Amino acid sequence: MAQFFAIHPDNPQPRLIQQAVDIVRSGGVSVIPTDSGYALACALENKRGVDVIRQIRRLDDKHNFTLLCRDLSEIATYARVENQIYRLLKAHTPGAYTFILDATREVPRRLLHPKRKQIGIRVPNNVIALDILQALGEPLMTSTLMLPGESLPLTDPYDINESLGHQLDLVIDGGFCGFEGTSVIDLTEDVPQITRVGAGDVSAFSGSD
Repeated sequence: MAQFFAIHPDNPQPRLIQQAVDIVRSGGVSVIPTDSGYALACALENKRGVDVIRQIRRLDDKHNFTLLCRDLSEIATYARVENQIYRLLKAHTPGAYTFILDATREVPRRLLHPKRKQIGIRVPNNVIALDILQALGEPLMTSTLMLPGESLPLTDPYDINESLGHQLDLVIDGGFCGFEGTSVIDLTEDVPQITRVGAGDVSAFSGSD
């Protein structure tokens, strides 16, 4: 069964953050809070973790995972960021956005779409998630906690633990953190394309300003 940590959403306990990082580093699959709900997460090189997440969500090999990054400099390691894109990212991170970008070779191929070398990347506006990312020193591979056949993601950590604890290594209770997905912005073309409207304000990407 998964370990269950209640972490303060505004003042995360450093001891619990470090324990969470240790679980991730040792190959664990976790549920962590973000600014757009709870997410399944594992280390970038954790092949078993990716398989577990695919199994929980019943995903095929065409599903695009999202890299959760701590800041802009980390994004630039895993995605190609031109000056214009950099300015857009700087203005909208951290925040409830997922940006589709051309991936660099630092991204494991199994996380990419088989035909398109692109990756979704975001910086969450959530203190617990950012503290974990800072202590970990690298991105997390994440996927929204949406179960097969459901129209809304799971939002209660106790329900999550009861339903999925036997498949997970850690569930973090970080309080209520919403259930609306991120806004998804494709930045791989000359003009930004809004591919999903979610929690993040998309007016800056609509061509209206």
